[in-house]
Order: sequence, then C-alpha cells, then structure tokens
Amino acid sequence: MKALICKQFGPIENLELADIDEPKPESDEVTIRVNSAGINFPDNLIVEGKYQFKPSFPFSPGAEAAGEIVAMGDEVTDFKIGQKVMAMPGHGCFAEIVKSPQTKLIPITDDIIDFKVASILPMAYGTSAHALIQRGKLKKNETLLVHGAAGGVGLAAVEIGKAMGANVIATASTDEKCKIAKNHGADEILNYSSGSFKEEVKAMTDGKGADVIYDPVGGDIFDQSLRCIAWEGRLLVIGFTSGRIPSAPANLALLKSCDIVGVFWGAWVARYPQGNLDNFKKLYQWIKEGFINPRISMELPLERTVEAMKAIAERKITGKAIVIPSM
Repeated sequence: MKALICKQFGPIENLELADIDEPKPESDEVTIRVNSAGINFPDNLIVEGKYQFKPSFPFSPGAEAAGEIVAMGDEVTDFKIGQKVMAMPGHGCFAEIVKSPQTKLIPITDDIIDFKVASILPMAYGTSAHALIQRGKLKKNETLLVHGAAGGVGLAAVEIGKAMGANVIATASTDEKCKIAKNHGADEILNYSSGSFKEEVKAMTDGKGADVIYDPVGGDIFDQSLRCIAWEGRLLVIGFTSGRIPSAPANLALLKSCDIVGVFWGAWVARYPQGNLDNFKKLYQWIKEGFINPRISMELPLERTVEAMKAIAERKITGKAIVIPSM
C-alpha cells in the first residue's frame, strides 16, 4: 500500500511517499481502508518532533480518518468487517490503510454524514465539544469568545457554541476569515490584525467581558484574553499556533476569579471513551438540526499531502483540509 512516511523528525518537506506492507491489527485493533483523512496543525508538530506524542520511526502522520473496516482482531466486539467508521489513532492516517484501537473508533451514521465530513469531525469537533461541554461548562446565554475562528477547531467552536445557546464573538486575522465565521453562526466578529481586541470585547459585553474564551492561538492573544475575561470566566487553552507559549500573571486570575483551563482532548478520550461517544451523539444531533455544517476548503490526493500541511502552517486554510488516497 502507499503511505506518507516520516523517517526522522524534521521539516515536513522530508516526508516521503512509499510503498509499504499493510498494517496487521492486534487483538483489540481494526484496520481501515482510508476513504478520507483530515489534516490538522498537530500533524506538522508530530513530524517536526514538537508534539507531546512521538511515534517510533518510521511512521505515517495523520491523526484522523474515515473509511471501512477491512480486518480486525479477535477481541474486537463492537464493530464488524465492512462497517463505516471514523478513526482517531493519533498517527498513521496519511495512508491507504490505517490501524486503530477499537476504543478510538466512532460509527458513521450514513443518514447524517459522508466520509469527507466524517474524516474532519474527530479532531476539530471532538476537541471543541470537549472544551465547551466538559472543560468550559458553557451555559446558554453566556458569551463565548472564539479566537482563530476560521480555522478547523475555531470554526467548530463557533458552531458548537451557537448550538449550546451562547452569544458568540469570533475573532480572526482577516476580514475574509471573519466573514466565514459570521456565516457559520458568529453573532459578532472582530479582526484582530490591528493587534488589539480587548476593548472591543468589553464594549460588546457592556464591560462585563467574555464568560468563556476559546484560545487555540496563544501568545499575545492569550495575554489580551486575560484582560477581557468576565468574573469567574473560563479561559480554555487549546493550543499555540502563534508559536509562543504564554505565561499567565497570577494576579489577573486572582482579580477576575477566573479559571485557566487546559484542554487535552486526546488524553481525555483515552480515559473516558464513553464521554467522547456521548459528545458525538450530540454532534450528530446538532448536524441534523443544522447548527453544524463543517467547511472543507481543500481536497488533495495522498501524494500532495505536504502542500496542504504547508497551507495549514501558513494559515491559508479556512475550516479543514483533507487527503483522499484514492483520488
């Protein structure tokens, strides 16, 4: 089979398309013929050796995919050959066949989503659902401030926030990206390319500030967020696409009596797989109700995966990009 292979940590340009043996499932695993695989910012970090998890060499990147089960181990009881699933094994998805533990599979409901949409739900929508439901405890009529709101996780947070009944303020770096967030449900939009947004957020909330802040950017965005958060607000730490991991002045957390909340969806799924399945039941319902309409702005064949990874690193992707091995 064909797969994109990383032989050593380094630039994504070093990835190689190769013919390798198909993976064999262990007793609690399945193998899946990949119809579509989602591309995420952490895929770049894994290849560069900058992510929390470091696979053994050689490995194929790609954290999420959708396809059909082609083989499974003798301890797999909840799935069957030929079943359509989305998988989130963490790596290995930029290939024609990927293996995954059965605990990291979610059945695809044919009447709700197709393979392309299914392949981008786990990371972006799984992360954002966990962030807003379990970690942020977002309530109806609260104000949710979403940064990087035209990216994969940001756009998911905008849609989920509206589904949960929040008033959503979306920030992005260009007017075009702000418009995309508005089209996906944001009540208010802010272009933070000028470098400042805290006063605008305060004005939009009558001086109160945002109850929940969703931050996948870090750096200066995090610093300003602490200065426009509401009393007893929750600042959700999703990631650091800006490149700088910020430090929080403890006095600001004290003065606002606010929480700085870490969100590590992958580790939570490993500990509470049923909780993740419950979140996806809610996501399916919100898709049915029209709150969620995932945006795919780039589709490429396997041999052009690096192009999409570069586009994500350069913040040129709105919503998500996908790889289709059979394209």
